[in-house]
Amino acid sequence: MKKTFLNSLGPGLLFAGAAIGVSHLVQSTKAGAEFGFGLLWALLLVNLFKYPFFQFGPRYAAATGETLLDGYKKLGKGVLATYYILNFATMFTIQAAVTIVTAGLASQLFGITNNLVLWSVTITIISILLLCIGKYKLLDHLMKYIILILTVSTVVAVGIALFSNTEGFDFRQVLPSGTIEITFLIAFLGWMPAPLDISIWHSLWTIEKNKTTLTKTSPKQAIFDFNIGYLGTLFLGICFVMLGALVMYNSGETFSDKGAVFASQLIKLYTNNLGEFSTLFIGAAAFTTMFSTTLTTLDASPRAMEKATHLLFKKETPFNYWFWMFFLAIGTFCILYFFMKDMGFLVKIATILSFLIAPFYAVFNYLLITGKHTPKEHQPSVYLKIMSWLGILFLIGFSGWYLVNL
Repeated sequence: MKKTFLNSLGPGLLFAGAAIGVSHLVQSTKAGAEFGFGLLWALLLVNLFKYPFFQFGPRYAAATGETLLDGYKKLGKGVLATYYILNFATMFTIQAAVTIVTAGLASQLFGITNNLVLWSVTITIISILLLCIGKYKLLDHLMKYIILILTVSTVVAVGIALFSNTEGFDFRQVLPSGTIEITFLIAFLGWMPAPLDISIWHSLWTIEKNKTTLTKTSPKQAIFDFNIGYLGTLFLGICFVMLGALVMYNSGETFSDKGAVFASQLIKLYTNNLGEFSTLFIGAAAFTTMFSTTLTTLDASPRAMEKATHLLFKKETPFNYWFWMFFLAIGTFCILYFFMKDMGFLVKIATILSFLIAPFYAVFNYLLITGKHTPKEHQPSVYLKIMSWLGILFLIGFSGWYLVNL
């Protein structure tokens, strides 16, 4: 029974590994630092309203034996082509954003050099080697330990912060106003808990797990696995907001947009307030968070581009998984080389773009899972359909609100 339970976990933890990154370590911590507990409403709402569209990825894959990209093609070649263009336009910025944050943390934790370009290249090469050597199977097994370390170290850090806190809690919720605050809110929502295109990655991982284990995941198993990963991202998102609120709120510190400086501020603020003994837990939580994201995104974007290329052109091309991985690595390096001085700009652009294109994924994931291409018995319940409608309105409404207030 235990073995079956452990074996059933995989894509859901990869989802968590991809999701728990910039959205948690950077955006959630900043939300707590700048607004205290005031943006918890936003975190809870966006997790609630994005839930159906993320869940439809593994649900569709398990029910049909094919990925969401196969489903997009059935909805119309134009839908798949639109995804192809959107993913190509955003994947380099997303990879650059997560890699530079990881590099900043590595430079603070391991020393050796403060050259973030060198650290970014090193981290990318290590990630590529891990994926080359172990492919999906190693990624699957490795993520179980990474998420465990991340969860334990984060919970310990929150426990220390709560124990050290001598002031009362203010849970008044805040609606940001003004261009700067609204922009931050949209960026916060954009990657909380993750960009919606990760639903496509999840469907790809579900199919890959079936190939690797030579078993077929049932929709029930796939949704159970997803729910564990999703609840984990929600729990840790709350934890990072709490850390920011308990340790940094009203500290007078302003976060830098430079990767190394931000990482140094993050670690020092925690250790100054919680004590030097907390360095190990904070460092482990921070670096593990970002490395897991860097690793999973480096695997998922090439996997998605390979599949989409094959479906669009209906023939074998040289643009396979390894081509896209090295192309992504080179493109990421180029972006980091020219925009290294402004980590905050990269993160802001990536997260806002992800939120503005989220309605595309929400609408087509819903149409696919409720349409003729999904067996009736595996389609979502009425309650989940209603939540989906509300989620689409939420995503479109906040996107419009942001654009009006630019």
